[in-house]
Amino acid sequence: MKRHWLPVLLGFSLLLNIGVLGAVGYQAWAGGDSASNEHDHLVKHLKLSEEQRTQWRKKEEIFLRDMGDYWAEVRFHRERMIREIFAQQPDPAAIEASRAAICRLQENQQRQVIKQLMEEKQMLTATQREALAELLVEQKPAGSLEERLHGN
Repeated sequence: MKRHWLPVLLGFSLLLNIGVLGAVGYQAWAGGDSASNEHDHLVKHLKLSEEQRTQWRKKEEIFLRDMGDYWAEVRFHRERMIREIFAQQPDPAAIEASRAAICRLQENQQRQVIKQLMEEKQMLTATQREALAELLVEQKPAGSLEERLHGN
């Protein structure tokens, strides 16, 4: 394989890895009706009490704000990396720097998601925890643009 394809493949690989987080992050950042509908569906599915709903909403607001901040940074580095990959003379060091920045941000996002789930777990009954766990396990990740473009 020729060396000039390495940055392109690296870029596509990275973009594929952030596809799932990108879809979730965009919905959280946009805060649109679909996020509200998903929240309502979750409340009904878990049969949350009024007190649980209030606690959940408070935690969710902070979480979504923080995730929105992360996604703003990811978008910045992602755009910079894509532009560098498709530049006339791509700079592998610049591509690597953007990739590394995105990886650090994703790692922080994953930690935030785990922290959020652990906090939510404490609010739920055993039955509700099981229902949430099953819902999360069954959830299919959203496909990335690269998956849709390449039929994966």
